[in-house]
Formats: sequence, structure tokens, C-alpha cells
Amino acid sequence: MANFRYLPNTEQDRQEMLETIGVKDIMDIFSDIPEEVRRKEKMNLPEALSEMELVKELGNMAGKNTTSSQMPYFIGAGTYDHHVPSIVKHIITRQEFLTAYVPYQPEVSQGELQALFEWQTMVAELTGMDLANCGLYDGYNAVAEAANLAFGSVKKATKVLVSKALDPQAIGTVKSYGFGKDYAVEEVELENDITSLDDLKAKVNEEVAAVIVQYPNFFGSIEDLKAIKETLEGTKALLIVSANPLALAKLEKPGALGADITVGNVQPFGIPMAFGGPHCGYFAVNSKLMRKIPSRIVGETVDEEGKRGFVMTLSTREQHIRREKATSNYSSNQALFALASAIAMTAYGKEGVQELAQLNINNAHYLAKLLKENGFELLNTKPFFNEFAVKLNKDIKEVNKALHEKGFVGGFDASQAYGQEHTYLLCATEKRTKAEIESFVSALAEVAK
Repeated sequence: MANFRYLPNTEQDRQEMLETIGVKDIMDIFSDIPEEVRRKEKMNLPEALSEMELVKELGNMAGKNTTSSQMPYFIGAGTYDHHVPSIVKHIITRQEFLTAYVPYQPEVSQGELQALFEWQTMVAELTGMDLANCGLYDGYNAVAEAANLAFGSVKKATKVLVSKALDPQAIGTVKSYGFGKDYAVEEVELENDITSLDDLKAKVNEEVAAVIVQYPNFFGSIEDLKAIKETLEGTKALLIVSANPLALAKLEKPGALGADITVGNVQPFGIPMAFGGPHCGYFAVNSKLMRKIPSRIVGETVDEEGKRGFVMTLSTREQHIRREKATSNYSSNQALFALASAIAMTAYGKEGVQELAQLNINNAHYLAKLLKENGFELLNTKPFFNEFAVKLNKDIKEVNKALHEKGFVGGFDASQAYGQEHTYLLCATEKRTKAEIESFVSALAEVAK
């Protein structure tokens, strides 16, 4: 991928294209744009560089970034430094996958369709839900689409409840979608590091379309989904769970605990951090909601000769058929990254995924143990997965700057999300070695006290 080059058009290329479409000048293409809104002056841009100069310049700019291959990462907060098996890149860069578009023609898309069908099956197994679609843009988008589905399903509903332990970016996305659909988004308070059941009970009523919680939550703690579901008894409100799919290899499945919709980001499986995206969201539901699920579903069937085959199904929900009445507005999705995560899960295998999740638990708890021994206060009162919150006594920005100088990428400033100053969210994935964890704790103890 890194060796791909952009080949610019020559002046002759441009002229031939203009002649082909029947215009003499490129400005003729913009003739419908009123003169008063067109930019008259030239943009203040630097002179064009040759390819060799440009590659060097971009390399110098990229060199200012710190990557996970240069320093140990102890930051999570929704995007995680996991190992990506080498087989992932080898398969997704095959041209039949890399250049594929929406598989509207099943007769020429069986490979992609089968891969997506198997991915849906893996997601359904991990979440304990009846079925899953073949992907959304990312986990935040999936949470918001789940809120929309719930609002459209519960009559007389006017609002959605979101836990304050939900990722702040997910909360923001739900509020944006709610504004468009005209439903209110109300936050449920925290009780220490988890959702307050008392506040939830006080706010649940017939006007609530759904309650959205995270599992593990933004602070890494494991929410009691069964107890949360019990607070919804007697109402039509749906339980939406945003779950880390890797954690589900060790935790009880949301589907078994009463979730109506389980969504999330499959970035932990085979997808690089990529500065926070693009990633790939998953969306799984119980069978009652099958016809309301956004995006597309790949189904299994047989051809006229009785051979197993795969097709896109239930696509009548999409905008190319239903126009403005569609419940899905996708003309594309993250199919390539869905494939990447399916390859990674297949490479690990069922036991390997469980071992991977256990490594994350072990490393995070070893980090927490050392921090407590060094006098740091842990804010998590409940069991946690691979990240947890610590209270610092210094400005987090300054602490992270000092850690960077010592060769570490520190944690995330979760003060606003937690509602307490100097709340430091730390993460330790399977990539963190015992030596790295010990060195990090020594460095943090030095710069944060």
C-alpha cells in the first residue's frame, strides 16, 4: 500500500477529457454556480512539488508523529494498540477484495459475499445475538443507528437514555442523530465508575425508546447488564449495548443478558489504529428487529443447481429502492475492514481469541497492581477489562509530555467524562511486555508525583 503512487493528469489528458464531455474550458463545468459565490482570487497555496520532492516532504512530516512501533502505547479510549496478524494484509490487498464495490451482482461477487456472511456469523456468535449485518462505518455510527432504530420502533417515544459511562464520542454522535430525528438524548449519571441504577430507574418511563450502555464501559469497568435490563421491565424501551468484541471472548454475551441490540467497533481484530479511523462498526440484533436493521445483510441460499451461494438480502430497506423511506442510507460500508477482522478472528481461532482477551486482562491488572504498589489511586470499583482509571495529582497534559520524553505514549485525559479532575485512563493490551509495563510505572511515578 505504501508504494502506491498518484499519477497526475497532463494538460493533454485534461484537454482530451474536456473534448470528450463536450466543453472547451474547465470553467464551463461550473457554469451553473452563480458568479457571486465563486472564488475570484487564487488560493494561497505553495508551488507544486515534483514527486520526489513531495515524497521527501511528506516523509519528513510523517516522521514527526510517534507510532506504536517506536514507543509502548498505554492509551486506549476507543482505539487500541493490538497486534494485526500478517495474513490480514496479504489477503485484503488481493485485488478482488481491495477493488471490490457493493456486491449487487452475486454471480461475480461470491468470494466477498461469503467472507461477509462468515463475518456476520462470527459477530453473532461473539455477541450472542440472533443475527448481524455486514458492517457499518464505525462503532460510534453503529451506536447512533441503534438509537434511531429504537426510536422508530417504540411508539410514542420521545427520548433515548445514554449512560455517562458511554464513550463521549458515541454520546456526541447519538445527540447529532437525535437532533436530525427529533428525539431527546438524556444522560444517566455515574455511580463511581459504572452506570447509576438508581438514576436509571428514576429516568426510565414510557417515553424512553432505549437505554444505551457500554460493555466494558469507557472507564474499562464491566456493567451489570442483567440488572440494567431489569430496570426496563414494564416498558417498551430497548437495551442497546456497545461492546468491545475482544472482551466478549471472556465476558458473558450481551444477548444472554437481555440486550436487544449489540453494536461496537471491530478495530481490536485486525484493524490498525490509523489515527482513530477509519475502522468498522458491527450491528447485531434479536430476530424481532431483523427487518429494521440498517445497512445490508448477506444471506445464504442455493443456486438453480442446488449449490450453496450467497446474496445480499433484505435490501428493500436501502435508499436505492425505498428512497426517502429507507431505514438505511448506505451506498457503501466498511466491507474491506470487516473482511480484515474476519481474517484476524479466523487466524486466532476460537481458543486463540479467548487467550488474546485473557492476555489483555492479565496485562492491565498487572499494570494496575504495580501502580497501587507505587501509591496511585485506582478509581475503578468494579472488575475491568484492559483499561482502567487512575487519579493523578498533576496536569495530565504535562505528565504525558514528560512520559513522551522518556519514551512512552501515556494515557487519556478522562477528567471531563468521569467528572473529576486529573482522571487518567490507562490501557495495556497484549502487546505490552512485562518489562514495558514495569518501566512505564517507574516513569509515571517519577513524573506524576
